[in-house]
Amino acid sequence: MIDILRTPDERFTGLPGYEFAPNYTDQLAGYEGLRCHYLDLGPKDAANTFFCLHGQPTWSYLYRKMIPVLLASGARVVAPDFFGFGRSDKPVEDAVYTYEFHRNMLIELVGDLDLSNITLVCQDWGGLLGLTLPMEMPDRFKRLLVMNTAFGAGDMPLGDGFVAWRQWCRDNPDMAVGKLMGRSCPQLSAAETAAYDAPYPDVTYKAGVRRFPELVPDNPDAGGAKLSRAARDWFNNEWQGETFMAVGMQDPVLGPPAMAYLKKQIRNCPDWMAVEDGGHFVQENGEEVAKAALAAFGD
Repeated sequence: MIDILRTPDERFTGLPGYEFAPNYTDQLAGYEGLRCHYLDLGPKDAANTFFCLHGQPTWSYLYRKMIPVLLASGARVVAPDFFGFGRSDKPVEDAVYTYEFHRNMLIELVGDLDLSNITLVCQDWGGLLGLTLPMEMPDRFKRLLVMNTAFGAGDMPLGDGFVAWRQWCRDNPDMAVGKLMGRSCPQLSAAETAAYDAPYPDVTYKAGVRRFPELVPDNPDAGGAKLSRAARDWFNNEWQGETFMAVGMQDPVLGPPAMAYLKKQIRNCPDWMAVEDGGHFVQENGEEVAKAALAAFGD
């Protein structure tokens, strides 16, 4: 039995723009007893389901600006929190968090909710993990809305910006999430930056948050690298779905050069939507991105 922490519910009261009812399951196969939080909004029989995956150091709060736009199209929107993030349970030990630990949770959740006609919406680690899912269950996924992210293939040098970020995380295990988000997204209000801090009462809740940079595959044998190379090949050769790409042009790590490479790996990927003032967390420009994606998809 692993040691876990559960953020008190009262820390999630009154968060600006996030008046969504929580959903929980603690019965995912292989994760029994670990409570996973997810938003599940809109009709269960909708023609389209948007499966929205966050990254580090965020949680489903990141999608609060996109969700209303997507719901207005008549879609279903499902947005989980990875274990260690948001309202999901938080194993205390860093070693619990592996690439496969996170990826398998997503696979089990998709199956448990029996999601279909999925548009994968992903950025940061939501992409490093999420982009490996459609090849696993191609009948469930039909579209891709991809923002600043990459394949974690382990066969290319990591950029200097990421290496510096990984070292910063090592040096600052009690990372101030709200302050980080405020620096990255200066348009955020004080209440919004505080909302990004809400899941983490103290450093003991932050193992999952600080662990993600260590999980980025940095060699071909690293955890997730083989899967990511297979996913890259699959998207290059077998992907039949529609794709919409939005790029935060001010992202210092996964900005235009990285996204240009990613675009080449996704079969029939059209030119991207440039969010000129957007940084790494392009969902903070989410209303305009969601509207443009729906228009491109014809929803």
